Amino acid sequence: MRIPQRILVGCCFLISFSLSSCTKAYLRTLTGDPSQVYQRIFATDFNTAWLSVLDALKNSRIDINNREGGYLQTKWIDNTAEKNFSDSFGGVNAYQKAQYRIRITFAKSIYKQKAAIKISLLKEQLVQRDVLDGWHPIETDSVDEMTLLYRIGRLIQMRMKLAQYEDEKAKQELKNLNF
Repeated sequence: MRIPQRILVGCCFLISFSLSSCTKAYLRTLTGDPSQVYQRIFATDFNTAWLSVLDALKNSRIDINNREGGYLQTKWIDNTAEKNFSDSFGGVNAYQKAQYRIRITFAKSIYKQKAAIKISLLKEQLVQRDVLDGWHPIETDSVDEMTLLYRIGRLIQMRMKLAQYEDEKAKQELKNLNF
C-alpha cells in the first residue's frame, strides 16, 4: 500500500512539532522559559569573571555562592514600585507585590587557544495582583539582564587593563633595578 506524500509530510510535521513542544515544556520545568536565558562569552579567566560578577552584584544580597560549581543566585529582591511605575503607562492594573531574583552560571571554555568564560543570566520575575492571588511568573523586559551583562563586560575590561598596567609597571621596576 502506497501512502500519499501529502499525508507523510503532515505526519512528520506533527511528530516534529510535538517533540519540539515537549522539549520546550521540559526545559521550562528545569530552568523557566528558555527564551529568557541571556548569555555572553568573555575572553578572560574564571577568576576575573567571577570577581567582576560579584562586583556587578555588590548591591544585591547573594543567596547561593558556589564558586566551584560556577553558580550564583541572588535572594528575592522586591521591585513592586518599579513594576507599578513602568506598567502605569500601559494601562495594566497595579501589582500588590513584585519580586525577582537572578541566577548566573559560568562555563569555562577555550577560544583561539585562550581562556574564555560563558556567563548565562536568568531573571525570574514573580508578581502578585492581590492578597487572594498567588505568585505568577511574568516575562522580563530584558533590560536588567542586558545591563548586567554590559556591566560585567566593562568590569572585566577594567580588571584586565589594570592587570596589564601592573605587569608593565613591574617589568619597568625590574628594568630599573638592572635585573
